[in-house]
Amino acid sequence: MPPRIAIPEPTGDDPEYNARALPQYVAAVEKAGAEPVVIPLNAAREHVAKLLASIDGVLLPGSGHDVDPALYGETPAPETAPNDPARAIADELLLADAFNHRKPVLTICHGTQTLNVWRGGSLIQDLKTPVNHKPGREIVNAHPVRIAPESRLTKILSAAGEQDAHVNSSHHQAIREIGKGLRVTATSPNDDVVEAIELASPTASSENRAAHEHFVIGVQWHPERTYEQSEFSRAIFSAFVQAASAWQQKERS
Repeated sequence: MPPRIAIPEPTGDDPEYNARALPQYVAAVEKAGAEPVVIPLNAAREHVAKLLASIDGVLLPGSGHDVDPALYGETPAPETAPNDPARAIADELLLADAFNHRKPVLTICHGTQTLNVWRGGSLIQDLKTPVNHKPGREIVNAHPVRIAPESRLTKILSAAGEQDAHVNSSHHQAIREIGKGLRVTATSPNDDVVEAIELASPTASSENRAAHEHFVIGVQWHPERTYEQSEFSRAIFSAFVQAASAWQQKERS
C-alpha cells in the first residue's frame, strides 16, 4: 500500500490559483510513488483530524498569500500580501500532527516560511537583493544554491548524481531568524538568502536521536514545477516518499 501524503489546498480564497498550482504537487507525489490526499480548507477540524489518522506524511505547498507578520511580532510591510486564515489553520493542524508523530514533512516556498514561523522564527517581509528571486514560473534555473555539508539535501543531491544545484525561484519573502530546532541547509550564494531548512542534528539524548530520524525538509524553491526537467527535484520527492513509506511500515505494522 503506497504511503498517503496530506496536501492542503494552497489557498482558501483563490480557486484559480488552486487549480493552477495544486495539480503539480499531486502529480509529483503520485509519480514518486505515494497517494496524495488533498485537505480541503473548508473542512471541519474533526474531518481533518480523521483524515490525518491515515496520513503517513505532510507536504505544505506554496501560496499566493503571505504568513501573518503578527505571528512573529511585526506589522505588515506595504509589500506583504494578506494572510490566509483558512490555510494557516490547516497548516498548524498538519504540522502539529506530523511533529507529534514524527511523520515526514516536506514544505515548499510559503509552506517553508510557515514551518519556520510555526517553530518561532521570523521572515524578511520583502527581499531587496541583486538576485531575482521571482523571475517567473517558467524559469527552470533561476539561480544556484549552496547546500550545507552533512545535510539531508546533500545526500539527496548526491542521489540525483549531481554536484551543483540550480533551482527555480518564485518568492518575495525569506527566512530571517531560524525557528527552534531547525538549521539552514541551503543559501543563495550571491546574497545569502536562506533557500532550505531542515530539522537540526541530534545531540546525545535518545529523544534527539529520534528527532534526527524525523524527515523534515523545507525548500524555498518549487521542485514540483521542475519534476520532469530536474533529477534533483525528482530526488527530493523520492526521498520524501521513501521516508513516508518507512514511517508507514514502522508505525502501522
